[in-house]
Amino acid sequence: MCFQLGQILITPGARGTLAQSGQTSGQFLARHCACDWGEVPDETRDRNGQALAKGERLHSIYRTSNGTELWAVTEADRSITMLLLPAEN
Repeated sequence: MCFQLGQILITPGARGTLAQSGQTSGQFLARHCACDWGEVPDETRDRNGQALAKGERLHSIYRTSNGTELWAVTEADRSITMLLLPAEN
């Protein structure tokens, strides 16, 4: 594990998407905390690398099995990690 996730929050949209896809939040959170940033652009991948060292916000982008984009965001102080849909940002 690269960092602590803190409290896990899942938005209603993300919860519904996970239920529709038959997947669990744990699948995506495990990837996020292992520094597998998913489908983020190279710029965000580089920023996440720096954010680990500096204690800044971390952002991952994944796709559920039905193709819906799902974000994982960990706050800079590592107190909260949220799973959400882009529209819920």
